[in-house]
Amino acid sequence: MSQTRLIQLEADILGKNDRYAAVNRGVFAGKGVLALNLVSSPGSGKTTLLCKTLEMLKDRLPLAVIEGDQQTTNDADRIRETGVKAIQVNTGKGCHLDAHMVGHAVESLGVEDCSILFIENVGNLVCPAGFDLGEAHKVAILSVTEGEDKPLKYPDMFAASDIALVNKVDLLPHLDFDIDLAEANLRRVNPKIRILRVSARSGEGMERWTAWLRGAAQMARSSLTDAEAAE
Repeated sequence: MSQTRLIQLEADILGKNDRYAAVNRGVFAGKGVLALNLVSSPGSGKTTLLCKTLEMLKDRLPLAVIEGDQQTTNDADRIRETGVKAIQVNTGKGCHLDAHMVGHAVESLGVEDCSILFIENVGNLVCPAGFDLGEAHKVAILSVTEGEDKPLKYPDMFAASDIALVNKVDLLPHLDFDIDLAEANLRRVNPKIRILRVSARSGEGMERWTAWLRGAAQMARSSLTDAEAAE
């Protein structure tokens, strides 16, 4: 297949995905839902961090989760144990969620108005970067057990993210990880990125993270209120 044909196919795929993403974004806006696309490499502690987040917020806000994995329902089962509703989307050989999958999952899940929808993407820092799901923000999770140069190796993902959570900071005393260098690399690829240091195990930084979530959810609700007032 020629390079020109490959580029055309990629453009067609992304264009179709963007149309589905626009529909999702309209649904979220119409319901005052804050949708977040959680992205990371495998083993970053994303699901554990999400479970802790849900436990801290579930008595304050309506919450829902879409879990993306190639196989198994393990992570969705863990989420449901927190008391928050979740739906599993298995991508098979696919390395990312797409907007069409998310749209169907939202229909099946029955996301409440003025809620936070967490979309936990497949563990991969390459493919999910190019696929808009209709989310308000991409949230990148970088573990201190990874390399400080991870943002430089996978710049597209971190450049597309609005916030980065540097996770497992409770392990810093036992590692050679240079957290200041990691954060400098994050800002090198995305000068506007917001960075929070967090640990689901120790609780460090979790109040700041959940405060950011509450503020972003309030903005989503305010947008819905403004739209209703305009009508």
